[in-house]
Amino acid sequence: MKFCTWEANRLIRLAVPVFFAQVTLVLMSVVDTIMAGQVSATDLAALSIATGLWNPVIFALLGILMALTSLVAHSFGANKHSEIASHFQQSSYLALALLVCGIVFAYFADVVINFLDTTVAVKSLAVDYITYVQFGLPGLLLYSLLRNVAEGKAYTTPALYISIIGLLINIPANYVFIYGKLGFPALGGAGCGVATAVVMTAMGLSLLVYSFLSKRLDGRGLFRNYAPFSAKAVLIQVKLGIPISLAIFFEVTLFACIPLFIATLGTIAVAGHQVAASVTTLLFMFPYSLSMAVAIRFGNLFGQQDYVALKRCMSTSFILALLVAVFVAALTYLLRLEISALYTDNPEVIALATSIIVLACFYQLPDALQVVCSGMLRGIKHTTPISYITFISYWLIGFVLGYVLGRTDLIVEAMGPEGFWLGIIVGLSCAAVMLIFTLRRRLAKAPFHF
Repeated sequence: MKFCTWEANRLIRLAVPVFFAQVTLVLMSVVDTIMAGQVSATDLAALSIATGLWNPVIFALLGILMALTSLVAHSFGANKHSEIASHFQQSSYLALALLVCGIVFAYFADVVINFLDTTVAVKSLAVDYITYVQFGLPGLLLYSLLRNVAEGKAYTTPALYISIIGLLINIPANYVFIYGKLGFPALGGAGCGVATAVVMTAMGLSLLVYSFLSKRLDGRGLFRNYAPFSAKAVLIQVKLGIPISLAIFFEVTLFACIPLFIATLGTIAVAGHQVAASVTTLLFMFPYSLSMAVAIRFGNLFGQQDYVALKRCMSTSFILALLVAVFVAALTYLLRLEISALYTDNPEVIALATSIIVLACFYQLPDALQVVCSGMLRGIKHTTPISYITFISYWLIGFVLGYVLGRTDLIVEAMGPEGFWLGIIVGLSCAAVMLIFTLRRRLAKAPFHF
């Protein structure tokens, strides 16, 4: 494989704004957790339960809309700008259907929450959070639509600008609604739901205004001559988007479910796992951002039918993924003690968290390869394999092996949380191998050799 410096610079310029935008969104969640935790443990527990139910569903809904990025990238690369507005308009009809799905889920969320073994106060606050946060869903879907168009046009900086606006609003909004300022009632942890709804609405409207002012995004053109609903066009987006959505759902639920299976091992085990999971979530933003950049670049080049440049981009992307993995693993290993100490001063938790973080260093390479390869498949609109490969790798291989190693003595003496993380390493490695094999087969049909 050959490394192209120009191509690498292009990918990095696309990836850096995505990285900081995602980190900013993660920081909003951190702010919610800190401010709710300062009220009481009850408020923090309610926030944890509510977001644990709400976030996987919302990420899955937004994953369906990610098909718009690939479609726009192809049309932009082929210089068919009129198609971009058509893709956006049909995706907006799909977004309306997803909005209904989100509202229906919010309506029945109390049924699920009432089954949980927790206090009435926690249940009430969790239900209130979801009741409030659902009002930000229209703004979030609008933001997602416009962001996908921008990124399909290889323009990733707007998401960064708008996410900064969101973070700046999030902090005072949390203060107002959690503690009851400016005449509003004190809602406690549920106030984070109101604040999040305000932030999502503000982000959607801000990006809408930005798009109308930007010649590059051409917001006016997106809404001009609005086309009627086309079942065929929407179905194409659904077929592309559902595999992406399922892949996100499988990954999010995997890490959400592991604490449930180690809860009986005690608070030290759960806390150690949670610290490591929080750290790796942030570190995942490095390969994820590169994956988004690769999907955009691949889509543009595939739309141009520039297969020579596509091959160059592919080899450069894999080498960049390797470099990113080595950098993240080295950084994580060297700072493992300092990072763990930021979360807790309990020596037992620090010891367990650092041992898990060392294991996390080993999965950086397969994780980077599989997520970048997934980006390539999204870029060429071949998303179907992503869903079943993710399910097989994460759940049938990773989780099952993790459970056997972590909770049973079938292979070795039960390892606790470390066993689950070893299962994740194996699962991600299998995903990388299967996705690379799938990509090779798909690109074998193109007029160049892999």
